[in-house]
Amino acid sequence: MPSALATLVIRLTRRTDGSIVLDLRRPDGTITWQRRTGPTAEFFAVHDLTHYAVETVLGYHSAFYGLVAAGWELDDFGTPWPRGPLPADALPAELIVGMFDTERASGVRLAADAFNDSAASWFSNEGAPSRVRISDGQLAEMRETLASLVGRWTSLLPGETMELRFPTLAHHERI
Repeated sequence: MPSALATLVIRLTRRTDGSIVLDLRRPDGTITWQRRTGPTAEFFAVHDLTHYAVETVLGYHSAFYGLVAAGWELDDFGTPWPRGPLPADALPAELIVGMFDTERASGVRLAADAFNDSAASWFSNEGAPSRVRISDGQLAEMRETLASLVGRWTSLLPGETMELRFPTLAHHERI
């Protein structure tokens, strides 16, 4: 059972060679990191900041950053999914982050009701009740947080690092 708050340190660095490095230091001192290059590097930097905005505003401690804090490696979040599918507790955050990614790609901002309807449809297709219900206020706070983070990120010069601290629930053992 989770107990006290601990901190995951998130570092995003713009390298002088144009690559972007995501470095995550867990509460136990271990690190997982990934260097991204090419056209998707910037997308994933903003995607990771979106996770931060969603998970901090909505208080999700068992989604992407919580799983990393508990021992997941960055390579665990994709094919061939070495740890198996994402835990059910992580799905709402993934869904909301994906909707923000879609908003950025399409240029169309969704209202909270559209987020909730889309989530309900997705969970229904999965044969499960929807676990997402966000208010207009929460959506506005996520957008404001994300805009601030992206502003900080885009102002970094090559060689500079952005550091965030993500409060996680300490786990008695790594998963």
